Amino acid sequence: MADTQQVDARAERKVSRLAHRISAFAKAHGSAEGQVAHIGERGARIVLVGEDGGWGDLVAPSTEIARQAVEKAGITVHESFDGEFAAKVQTGPYEWKRMAGIQVGG
Repeated sequence: MADTQQVDARAERKVSRLAHRISAFAKAHGSAEGQVAHIGERGARIVLVGEDGGWGDLVAPSTEIARQAVEKAGITVHESFDGEFAAKVQTGPYEWKRMAGIQVGG
C-alpha cells in the first residue's frame, strides 16, 4: 500500500511541476493552447502555442500525467495539431534555418 501512495505522490508532484511550467508559458505569451501527443515509451509531448505565436513543448512521463497537467494549468487543449491551431505558430529565422539544415544534412 505504501508503494502505491509513493507512486501517486510522485505523479502528483510531476503534474504540479508541469502545470506550473505551462502556466508560466501562458503568462509569458499572453495565454496558451496545447495539444498532448503520445510519443511511445518516452511518455507524452505537450505542445504549447502562445497567443503571440510563440511555441514550445514539454515531455511528460505518461499521457495521463500530461492530460492532468494541462487540465490543472487551465489551458485549451486540442485533439490534434492541425488547422487553425497550427496556423497560430509563428516561426522565425532560427526555425527556418534548422528546417533547411535538416533537409540538406546539417
